[in-house]
Amino acid sequence: MTFKPTAEDLVQMNGQGISATQVQAQIDNFKSGFPKSHLDAPATPDNGGIITLGTKEIEHYEKQYKTLAKGKKVLKFVPASGAATRMFKDLYSFTATYFGVANNFDKEFPAVKEFLDNLDSFAFYNDLKACMLRSELDINEYMQRRDYSTVINFLLKEQYMGYGSLPKALLKFHRYGEVQRTPLEEHIVEGALYALNSDGTVDLHFTISPEHRAAFRRKLNEVKAYYEGTMGIKLKVSMSEQKHYTDIIAVDEQNQPIRDEEGRLVFRPGGHGALIENLNEQRADLIFIKNIDNVVPDWMKPVTVTYKKVIAGMLLELKEKVDDALRTLDGNPDAKTVKKIADFAAKELNITVPNDCDAKTLHTLLNRPMRVCGMVKNLGEPGGGPFFTIDTRGRRSLQVVESAQVNHNDPQQESLFQGSTHFNPVDLVCCTKNYRGRYFDLRQYVDPQTGFISKKTKGAVTLKSQELPGLWNGAMADWITLFVEVPVETFNPVKTVNDLLRKEHREG
Repeated sequence: MTFKPTAEDLVQMNGQGISATQVQAQIDNFKSGFPKSHLDAPATPDNGGIITLGTKEIEHYEKQYKTLAKGKKVLKFVPASGAATRMFKDLYSFTATYFGVANNFDKEFPAVKEFLDNLDSFAFYNDLKACMLRSELDINEYMQRRDYSTVINFLLKEQYMGYGSLPKALLKFHRYGEVQRTPLEEHIVEGALYALNSDGTVDLHFTISPEHRAAFRRKLNEVKAYYEGTMGIKLKVSMSEQKHYTDIIAVDEQNQPIRDEEGRLVFRPGGHGALIENLNEQRADLIFIKNIDNVVPDWMKPVTVTYKKVIAGMLLELKEKVDDALRTLDGNPDAKTVKKIADFAAKELNITVPNDCDAKTLHTLLNRPMRVCGMVKNLGEPGGGPFFTIDTRGRRSLQVVESAQVNHNDPQQESLFQGSTHFNPVDLVCCTKNYRGRYFDLRQYVDPQTGFISKKTKGAVTLKSQELPGLWNGAMADWITLFVEVPVETFNPVKTVNDLLRKEHREG
């Protein structure tokens, strides 16, 4: 089917910065699907795909970070878009089905029981209690009479605390005596501990949804002076939104564009892979990337801070070596020197170097954005992991691969996927400037064939949704990549509200 937009469609698409050609390409992708990743082997410490560090190496890279980061601009980039709705999935389901009676509450609603049994342990409890009191309701009375739905509605509904529609960044996660902190604040504190610039600034960039911008601004205005004063820093916080021109047309099961009640085309956000556009706009020598919900209280921070400095020190040291090699290759080196640089690329950077590689080819292989990614041992978390893959050009490289990218019907591919020993916690540090100090156009290093398609329900309609290559998957497919084992203590995401009850999120 050829997409033939109406005049109204063209006006709508022009407003979003999307062309008819782009939409046609998206529809073609829906029709043909995306090729599955070709796994060659799970990346492990045994096969050199994951670097493990001893005490001396940890100390070395930590010192290197302190030395090599001097005078460089350091930035912390935090994907923080979207509401926290999924955190409260069990609570929403409960309020829709519970009417004051349950034959066996423990078995019917185990997650809700855990939540209610520990309600006063959550950092937001006092706010919830006060919110109900403003409506002249006593939380203890409602708990005693098992009117749990009312209590939960006060937490989630927009006219009360609105936790169901707020972003995770603005929910109270941790308690410090009488003080509570949101993930936004924990990222500020973390930034001061490992991303402090030489001039005393902590530079943070949050990607947000447009509807949350005002709430982010209010929170920042509320806490900025406090953290600047107590931590002796100067905060520089910027925000950006996912670009509308990265949105993707929604189609039905016959790959026909879906329209809303007003006859307008339905576009959906292209997933976190769209954030490569936002990352591409950042101007820094070193960029840390970490998800908004992977934060811990202060007593748990030291190990995270250490390993952030370690992977950054490793990256800066390697970046200097790569830049020196590129400058050497610019100078018409002899065959022996080219061979030496090729060996460095293969052994230290895990780059597959062709036999008899010439200086020009080697220059291309080395002149790319670089990243070092922390990897934790796989403890059964769903999601992506580190693998050696073979691309359509037959090149072997290290990649983060999501489960959706794997052909699970192929026994060999499934076996390789199940053989993965580590998990991607989204713990990255990046260099996005070349050896001449110019910024790479990161959009040129995306593998467009690594998107994926899923089905979603909107009302009575089943629609097909397409996601762009993920930010740390296909969007960085052509980067120089190294994986380093980091302790599992550095990975403590909050996917459900009850995750906040784990000891890693309690007061020390």
